[in-house]
Formats: sequence, structure tokens, C-alpha cells
Amino acid sequence: MNAIQLLKKDHATVKELFAQFEHAGDRAYHTKQTIVKQIHQALEVHAQLEEELFYPAVKQLQAEKVKDLVREAIEEHKIVKTLLAEIAAMSAQEEQYDAEVTVLKETVEHHVKEEEGEMFPAATKQLPKERLEELGAEMAAHQEAMAA
Repeated sequence: MNAIQLLKKDHATVKELFAQFEHAGDRAYHTKQTIVKQIHQALEVHAQLEEELFYPAVKQLQAEKVKDLVREAIEEHKIVKTLLAEIAAMSAQEEQYDAEVTVLKETVEHHVKEEEGEMFPAATKQLPKERLEELGAEMAAHQEAMAA
């Protein structure tokens, strides 16, 4: 699996977790908190893979627009991490809990749309297939190590 396929798979996993959260029901506090912990873990690992492995490879591309996309993506990661920390400090029974998770979902969706719509096509076009495969293998190994 190449790097972009791996990242898209992560995006799909998180999207599914958000859908589970939305369908959990208003009073399913324990279920919601469990799902949010899964979202937190998935996003934490995903962000680390992007920041440590994928983004540095993409930043080496010569196009300034691609470098701008990476810089913006890193800033979006900071916002997501802040939201995750705020949500982790809350109880699912708090009035603002669902609203915070909704803001997190919308922020992640925006980030995914930009990556999949702009950054990934640029990387696919400009990085050799072999490099994307190498990155994918490296990222998969890191992902397994972080899950252990």
C-alpha cells in the first residue's frame, strides 16, 4: 500500500468513527466517550505519520503551492490537537460535548478535503511511484509500532 492509499484509509476510518458517534444517540454517553477515544487515537497516529514522514517528503517538491499546502495542513493539525485536548478534558454528559465533537468533525473534514483534493494529487504527480511505496511501507511500520 502506498503512502496516499494508507492515508486515505485512515481518513475513511475516522469518517466512519464520526458517523458512529452521530448515530450513538443523545444519552449514549459511555459509547460516545469510547468512540471519541478511538477518534483521538486514530487522529494522533495519523497526524504523527503525516508530520514525521509524509509532509517532509511532500515539502521536498519544488512547487511553492505544495509547500503552502503542507504549512496549512500543519496548522490544521494544531487546531485538531487543541480540540482533542479540550474534548478529552470533558465529560460526554456536558452540554458542549457534542458541539465540540461536531467542530472537530468539521475541521477534520475540511482538512481531508484539502489533502485529498490538492495535496495528494500533487504528490502522486510529482513523487515517483517507488517513493510513495517506500513511504507507505515506512508509515505502515510506524503505525503498527504506535498501536502496540
